Amino acid sequence: MIAITNGKVMTITQGTIEPGTVLVEGGRIVAIGKEVTIPEDAEIFDATGKVVMPGLIDAHCHVGIFPEGLGWEYSDGNEMTDPITPHLRALDAVHPQDPAFAELVAAGVTTVLTLPGSGNLIGGQGVCIKTAPKPSVEQMVVLEPAGMKMALGENPKRVYKDQKKTPSTRMGNAGLLREALVQAQNYLYKWDRYEAELSAYEAKVEAGDEFAEEPKPPERDLKLEALSKVLRREMKARVHAHRADDMLTAVRIAEEFNLDLTLEHATEGYKIADILAAKAIPVTAGPILFSRSKPELKDMMPKNPGLLSQAGVQVAIQTDEMSAVKYLTINAALAVREGMTEEDALKAITINAAKVIGVENRVGSLEVGKDADVVVFDGHPFDYRTVTELVLVNGEVAYLREE
Repeated sequence: MIAITNGKVMTITQGTIEPGTVLVEGGRIVAIGKEVTIPEDAEIFDATGKVVMPGLIDAHCHVGIFPEGLGWEYSDGNEMTDPITPHLRALDAVHPQDPAFAELVAAGVTTVLTLPGSGNLIGGQGVCIKTAPKPSVEQMVVLEPAGMKMALGENPKRVYKDQKKTPSTRMGNAGLLREALVQAQNYLYKWDRYEAELSAYEAKVEAGDEFAEEPKPPERDLKLEALSKVLRREMKARVHAHRADDMLTAVRIAEEFNLDLTLEHATEGYKIADILAAKAIPVTAGPILFSRSKPELKDMMPKNPGLLSQAGVQVAIQTDEMSAVKYLTINAALAVREGMTEEDALKAITINAAKVIGVENRVGSLEVGKDADVVVFDGHPFDYRTVTELVLVNGEVAYLREE
């Protein structure tokens, strides 16, 4: 049992308690408040003058599958040999011994959604993981699969134009995506029909029909099986799009097929913020720090999260990075400097990020019953001088500065 006492406790969803105590046991938060009874056997961390808050969350990154500083043998995030690869799983590529994970923990980032890259029109399935390093990725998983990565606009165009394959235009992007989704619809229909025939067969057998003929199941197709989960809204469609017109194409297709859509990057989201708000489409905005690292990123990127949030869009701030995920708070601080409220920016790297991923029942705020992912900073998280003092992941000490 661990008690973090006397700190400025920023719960995110239930206000700020100062001074406050957070009591942790068995990997969960068991008590929060000004007056918490601390058992005698509890390990106490005095957070006087410090900020206590939930572990930070990056809702879109590539940590573990695009390690930095290494060659091709460690780069596993883009299978750019086929534009339609929904059966690929980031889980199978994450390198749990990637040194970036320890850097993220030390920065207070305790949960990430790591995704396949955007080279393909449909790149594969993401995985939400805790960042505390473990021997196997399974020990880090929070949610898997955690959404289907798709991409519109420049990336698939560039990759497959060079290969002289479809898609090489925005028309090709949209057309091929619709084609894949229709194939998945047909696949679902075959399996639904088989299930109905199987039920009818079982009823005949139960009634004593000796001549009932058992139906044969359709042949499995891993690509269409994965896309079927998107059509059933069991998996979010996470669509990479920078330009406003690409975002609206994603919205158009999502409405045609009733997809659960999130927009990734949404660089020109401010241009259509009212539309996104009216349709309740969440976005993961960013990267902010490296806004000129790619030709399709615009100078408005630091202002974009605030403009979207002011319009009523649910915004998470993402880094789109690997080891540089550790600068998540700096990305959020720049958004505040450019007009986003401090409250919205804090939510964008905690509870809103958790909601966009679909894990808000476990992480993203300090609440009784949630995972004990707790960070203690020596100052405000948006101050560039602030350092991390203590990080708990699942109630265990994952980082202690004095050590």
